[in-house]
Amino acid sequence: MTPSSPFLPYDLLATLVAVVRTDAVVVFSNAALEDALGISRRTIVGSSLADVFTEDGPLRDAIQGASQNTFAALRYDAFLRRVGLEPLPVHVIVTRADPSNQFVVELVPLEQQTRQEREERLAEQAQANKELIRNLAHEIKNPLGGIRGAAQLLEMEIDSTGLTEYTQVIIREADRLQLLVDRLLAPHRRPHTVGDVNIHEVCERVRSLILAEFPKGLRVVRDYDISIPEFRGDREQLIQTVLNIAHNACQALSERMGQGDANLTFCTRVCRQVTFDKQRYRLALELHVVDNGPGIPDSIKDRIFYPLVSGRDGGSGLGLTLAQTFVQQHHGLIEVESVPGRTDFKILIPLP
Repeated sequence: MTPSSPFLPYDLLATLVAVVRTDAVVVFSNAALEDALGISRRTIVGSSLADVFTEDGPLRDAIQGASQNTFAALRYDAFLRRVGLEPLPVHVIVTRADPSNQFVVELVPLEQQTRQEREERLAEQAQANKELIRNLAHEIKNPLGGIRGAAQLLEMEIDSTGLTEYTQVIIREADRLQLLVDRLLAPHRRPHTVGDVNIHEVCERVRSLILAEFPKGLRVVRDYDISIPEFRGDREQLIQTVLNIAHNACQALSERMGQGDANLTFCTRVCRQVTFDKQRYRLALELHVVDNGPGIPDSIKDRIFYPLVSGRDGGSGLGLTLAQTFVQQHHGLIEVESVPGRTDFKILIPLP
């Protein structure tokens, strides 16, 4: 492969890509395929791509069909052999690289494909949530101000102390709703202040706040990778993100705190060659906030990031919605895995 190879842009793709001849011999392999197979690009180029599949027949048939212009592209599922690992299930897409007699073979790991679809749904959901929140909040604000103002005018006109108590209830409840509306709009109003962020300073700030509020029965474990570099981000937003998650965890741990065996863990790691939000990143921060509580109820597990959805009585259901918004503003992703005894919120943010 020369520096002027027309296939060099494939190296920027997150999916596994090879370019082959009619006989399935590889003329180009991108870095993602090299990583997935666990063998060097130099070894892959010049060998038969069919040999890396557990069954070589479907690929040869697909290339033959493409060479005869039987179809524009063919898709099928297969398994890739990997050095020292279990075979990798992939979705194979074979297309002709016109005008040359070469063929592009794209291999999408089925797990990655499923994850991409889930990320797309989450992104669409988050965008829909933002629009719903904005519209709903603005629709509420105007009549709410009118209700409060009318209650104040009414209070000035009446002399009965008993009736004044009713107007005070109206004013207090209007103020409470106004506070809720302001919280809904807060992430969209506040400017994104970017600076150098050390994720461990963020975790330590949250740790001190959590221990101040929950001083008994809670052990906070720190499992840090101190090699993680600083990155550009909004420090206050990230503190609020981690605090919202940790605070929810501590509230779920109330019973274990009474028993004295509640655990909250902050774990930081670096991910290499990771793909999320349809992009491949060389490095990404992986922050886990893990608790040993009862887990997220099945009834809300799929809706945990929806606004106004809460797993406890009296909860506003805004903490995780705001956390998701703040992470997305850092071009990141937030996921959760939860079973009784272990809930793990994972935050992924690209690193420079």
